[in-house]
Amino acid sequence: MLGSAGRKPEWLKKRLPNARAIGGMERLLRPKDLHTVCESALCPNKGECFERGTATFLIMGDQCTRDCRFCGVNHSGPSALDPEEPAKVADAAAEMDLRYVVITSVTRDDLLDGGAAHFAATIRAVRRTLPDAVVEVLVPDFRGKRAAIDVVLEAEPDVFNHNVETVPRLYRTVRPQADYQRSLSVLGWAASQGGVVSKTGLMVGLGEEIEEVRAVMQDVYERGVRMVTVGQYLRPTCDHLSVQKYVTPETFESLAAHGSSLGLQVEAGPFVRSSYMADKGYARLGSNGVATV
Repeated sequence: MLGSAGRKPEWLKKRLPNARAIGGMERLLRPKDLHTVCESALCPNKGECFERGTATFLIMGDQCTRDCRFCGVNHSGPSALDPEEPAKVADAAAEMDLRYVVITSVTRDDLLDGGAAHFAATIRAVRRTLPDAVVEVLVPDFRGKRAAIDVVLEAEPDVFNHNVETVPRLYRTVRPQADYQRSLSVLGWAASQGGVVSKTGLMVGLGEEIEEVRAVMQDVYERGVRMVTVGQYLRPTCDHLSVQKYVTPETFESLAAHGSSLGLQVEAGPFVRSSYMADKGYARLGSNGVATV
């Protein structure tokens, strides 16, 4: 097994967030009624990212139609889409002077296209306002609908990210409304269309074996993925899945080295998340999308 559970080890301790930075971000976003995954998912990196002046926009509300057992985002009846939200995101990104914009969403199974058109509208709004910015989208699986994926790709994001989250053996426990093969299909289809970097992420510490994580890396590489993030699962609340193992920094280094040997750009570490320091991970890609060292 990976690591050992129990009391949080020293490498999982972070300093208290900067209250001034958090307050400043809230004052920027609240009047626009915008959400961030940093806040909604109870991310441990929120303070650090807000201090850097960055945030990952969470579009289409902050209520998810799925109930993944690892995720801190609330789940209940979704709200109506705000047609002004794409422009609001673009305006906020401009006020933050972002050069790398990350946009994600709750899963909207209630919408026929899963929210693909709203994603596309947001990408285009950001492009109009910040034409030189790199745009990364972290999308749900759209129930595997290729037409929905195509709508997002036609808006020309630079990075198309969809998280597999965990190894296939644990899907029924960790994300019972999702499907591993469907997620691989989403990633493979996006990569096959060209013009975009395909990216995915997963958590460790949920009871997986290291060989299973390596197998996931092989699976996603074969589907054309070139960027992978691997981070420690941390329980958002006592109502979520318990941590089974705390993975050592040395194990993360080993996983990163293994991914690199496959040709993947791997960001691995205890606090790594899909959009955490996403700009730096992207910068480490070669011009042809091949990982560099």
